[in-house]
Amino acid sequence: MDTTTTSSPSPEQGEVRLSLSSQIVLNKVPVEIYQPQTAVDRSELTRMEKISTDIFVNQEQGSRHIADVIESKIRARQQDGKYCVLGLGTGLSLTPVYQELIRRHREEGLSFHNVVVFNAYEYFPQTEGTSNSSISQLRSRFLDHVNVPPQNIFSPDGTISQEHIQALCRLYEQRIQSFGGLDIVMLGIGRIGNIATNEPGSTLTSTSRIILIDPLTREEMTMSFGNNEPVPPCSITMGIATILSAKKIFLVAWGEEKADIIQQTIEGPISDQLPATFLQTHNDAHVVIDLSAASKLTRIVHPWLVKSCQWNDKLVRSAVVWLCQVTGKPILKLTNKDYNENGLSELLALYGSAYNANIKIFNDLQHTITGWPGGKPDADDTYRPERAKPFPKRVIVFSPHPDDDVISMGGTIQRLVQQGHEVHVAYETSGNIAVGDEEVTRFMHFINGFNQLFGESKDTVITQKYNEIKDFLAQKKTGDMDTRDILTIKGLIRRGEARTASTFNHIPLSRVHFLDLPFYESGKIEKLPMGVADVRIVQKLLHELQPHQIYVAGDLADPHGTHRKCTDAVLAAIDEERKAGAAWLNDCRIWMYRGAWAEWEIENIEMCVPMSPEELRAKRNAILKHQSQMESAPFLGNDERLFWQRAEDRNRATADLYDKLGLACYEAMEAFVEYKPLS
Repeated sequence: MDTTTTSSPSPEQGEVRLSLSSQIVLNKVPVEIYQPQTAVDRSELTRMEKISTDIFVNQEQGSRHIADVIESKIRARQQDGKYCVLGLGTGLSLTPVYQELIRRHREEGLSFHNVVVFNAYEYFPQTEGTSNSSISQLRSRFLDHVNVPPQNIFSPDGTISQEHIQALCRLYEQRIQSFGGLDIVMLGIGRIGNIATNEPGSTLTSTSRIILIDPLTREEMTMSFGNNEPVPPCSITMGIATILSAKKIFLVAWGEEKADIIQQTIEGPISDQLPATFLQTHNDAHVVIDLSAASKLTRIVHPWLVKSCQWNDKLVRSAVVWLCQVTGKPILKLTNKDYNENGLSELLALYGSAYNANIKIFNDLQHTITGWPGGKPDADDTYRPERAKPFPKRVIVFSPHPDDDVISMGGTIQRLVQQGHEVHVAYETSGNIAVGDEEVTRFMHFINGFNQLFGESKDTVITQKYNEIKDFLAQKKTGDMDTRDILTIKGLIRRGEARTASTFNHIPLSRVHFLDLPFYESGKIEKLPMGVADVRIVQKLLHELQPHQIYVAGDLADPHGTHRKCTDAVLAAIDEERKAGAAWLNDCRIWMYRGAWAEWEIENIEMCVPMSPEELRAKRNAILKHQSQMESAPFLGNDERLFWQRAEDRNRATADLYDKLGLACYEAMEAFVEYKPLS
């Protein structure tokens, strides 16, 4: 796997690098592809793109770019003695931009005294004084930290009666016009292509109005709330026509979880089923994204379709696999004609013929397949993903939640154990907020019954605690945070399930480690920042075990964010061990897996472990040991399949892809990408 870093200076010896996952780039994209230097290059590269798109290495660079434009407009309006009118959203994607503007206000004297702000939407209905309003989020993330005059801040009122909403919306539109219209609108994009809360079905001519919020959008907004409060069912939002009336529009997105919707917005047809595509009709709309969010754009993923390429092994593999999918042929049946007719004649010139290119990629992919994920002893490992020696190996599987290990790589864990390796599983978080209250009630009934049958009559502690918890759950309202006692019980439930699954996989309980990283223990959906304390816990385990193999979560698009923080903790701990001169790292390989949310693209796969029907069934049985995460799991997301179903579908799809490419026909396969620590 290729990794890249920004041009920032190397950290001091004592500085812990807490966001190394943001520097993972599976395919190095040449700078001239995502930041063309001339108008001619940009015209050629962006021929598939229908909205002006600016791609940056990371969100910090992208945020500075937007802040530059906003600052320039504010200062220009100040010189003219006029207001600068901003329409602002509250999505988490915008937070880095707000932080940069706040920094400029505090450190560089940027004044907002002439700024007028219109909030893009507000939840409805609401009660007076609620802390979970859109405007309260905008205040806490931005307005409370700069000097926008209070009288210059406007927002729809989510507390008014429904019969007054239409009049409020007309007044809102009139107020925007009274200030000369919106100079700049800055919005995030939802997973279903909504901008503000213009849901699918919104029309090009829609103005400010009340709208029913889509269930998926409500789930996304719950993450923005950062607590367990339910999102109101409706919103009063700026309409599509209101947004398009702005002189300039920024649509902001970061991370691979937004890559699909960004590609559809920028390159797809205009459709009211994807409201963000209406921005294609604006003459000064700009999409600002990082490389991860840009990863599905044609110029990034299929650059050969827009210009001549600088070919490397991964790009060649990607192009040949794409050609197989376009033609419906396996690799070894591709012809010179197939390459020529689909814009890949450069590869014929590079390899001399389709046959030579086919054999090269066929062998590359064939060498990723192994039934020996820990390395095959006494075998030639020249073309194997893993080393033959040392054997057996000490292995640590880091699992963000207490079931990600079996969901993501349950078949591989079985192989590692069966082949004699010393397998340890480290559960990084308690996973306590993902346990339903009915599970607590069920276990409390058991504990109470056990106490009545076998407890001493003088011991009233369990009975008292049982009654306290029973009373709390009986009175608990939607959105109420659990008590620490209940969170502890929920954590114990998940520990018990993890132990059962590990025992099922023949992993001794002495090799099962519960790290309970502190960042997770907020009791809310939004977790605390991952910090040095989390890193030291992971580092201690690594230092004690000194593994030869590490498996870590690579599905950084996990919609709840925990996986990324857990992976950052592991990568930071490895980095700290490297800085300390740990010799064990010289003989250790780090593999990244993916789980319930996505799979590695085949051009990036470096190890693929096949499973027989019996092995896949055993993997399912291990997942089913996590009973609290079956039908009652609170965070299944918009995908109605249960976790074991997602895992099987993903593993079968990977095997099917290898089969269609003409490689091998297996029941299922688990895929991995190697991570090479940054220097």
